[in-house]
Amino acid sequence: MTDHPVTLSLPDTIFDPLRKIAESRAQSVEDVVVDQLRSAMSVSLPSLPPDEESELVAYKFLSDDTLYGIVREQMPQKMQERMQALMDKNTFGTITPEEHDELTELVERGQRLTLRKAWAAGILMERGHQITGEDFTQEDV
Repeated sequence: MTDHPVTLSLPDTIFDPLRKIAESRAQSVEDVVVDQLRSAMSVSLPSLPPDEESELVAYKFLSDDTLYGIVREQMPQKMQERMQALMDKNTFGTITPEEHDELTELVERGQRLTLRKAWAAGILMERGHQITGEDFTQEDV
């Protein structure tokens, strides 16, 4: 494989996170940049709509703090309660077709949220962070 030298000027908002990753891995910034680019280019999410795939690919370029915020994101309580009520109606066979459509939409939203949280956690782990179940809960404000 041939290497091709490239010179870039990076703003602090990009360079500083790369430098932190390099320090945590005891690598050069250049090696981290190559790893990040390789990783971003090898993403394969074949069953997702293009806009969702693009969003997840872009997570590679977010700060650790932003990724932790995504990991802690929760479905609003009212939506969770509505989904549970609709699931109960579905279980008892009393759900209307409109309610079933609403339940399907809520379940899909929950699945997308779970995917975003898992994707963000995976990137944080690639960067050397330890992720536990507690990281997936909202902080008390």
